[in-house]
Amino acid sequence: MNKAELIEWIQKTGEVGETKAAAERAVTAVLKGLEHGLLKKKRVNIVGFGSFAVRNRGPRMGRNPRTGEPMKIPAQKTVTFKAGGALKGKLK
Repeated sequence: MNKAELIEWIQKTGEVGETKAAAERAVTAVLKGLEHGLLKKKRVNIVGFGSFAVRNRGPRMGRNPRTGEPMKIPAQKTVTFKAGGALKGKLK
């Protein structure tokens, strides 16, 4: 599901209003909230759904896909997601 499909699904539920614009505002607000939490606190926990966290990934060696030559990939920060118990139970 992509963002447009998510907005359409939320609109169909009717829980945030009947318009597509209201659904889009709701999705945008949630995404901005996640971004704000990750930038400020480095972690966002949503009970029953899961947690997002900022992790440091160390430098490593990789390969250039075009030439096959080894190349150094620098250290970087990344976001991880770990599903909560309630979500895991629904995935079975």
